[in-house]
Amino acid sequence: MTTTVRTDLQLSHAVVTAEVSAPFEHVDIETWLKTLPTHEYQRCAPGDHKAAGYTVDDDGTPMSINVEMIGTGLVIQQYRYEIASAHYCRMVSLSDVFTPAGWTTTQVIWELRMEQLEGDRLRYTNTVTSHPTEDFLQFIAANDQTFEQAAAARQESSGKHCELETPHYARSIAAFAKARATRIAA
Repeated sequence: MTTTVRTDLQLSHAVVTAEVSAPFEHVDIETWLKTLPTHEYQRCAPGDHKAAGYTVDDDGTPMSINVEMIGTGLVIQQYRYEIASAHYCRMVSLSDVFTPAGWTTTQVIWELRMEQLEGDRLRYTNTVTSHPTEDFLQFIAANDQTFEQAAAARQESSGKHCELETPHYARSIAAFAKARATRIAA
């Protein structure tokens, strides 16, 4: 298996926003991700999200493990935290994908950002970008699919998935911030 990532090619790119109300100073996306229970993760994309967990890689880098359906593929994401802070996280995964035609891999970059608009009015931005691996390119060629066809299918399914999960993520992060504010005030 050749897992070399082809960053010169883009399978999909989705940027979806949602507005919520929460105390900005208590938003902590990094901690929310590291403590996100599986059932809350499932509520963030009903039917698509299957399981979530937190671990570290061999070198100690924090990782978020997510299992979800994107279109017809079961995706097992092993996100390594590249940037982890209260208001912005950037994570990169070399993801295993199980499709009706078998296993392959892709790279997925997930960015989560919360911005303060005014007072407690906030905007959450969920950005997901996917690049093929050499393995993926060989896989689609073996299955008589062009890159353009694969990219169009992935863009459609990933876009729909991000539209589903973004408002739920925003509300979950906001609820987490409100709960933190209550605990701190007590």
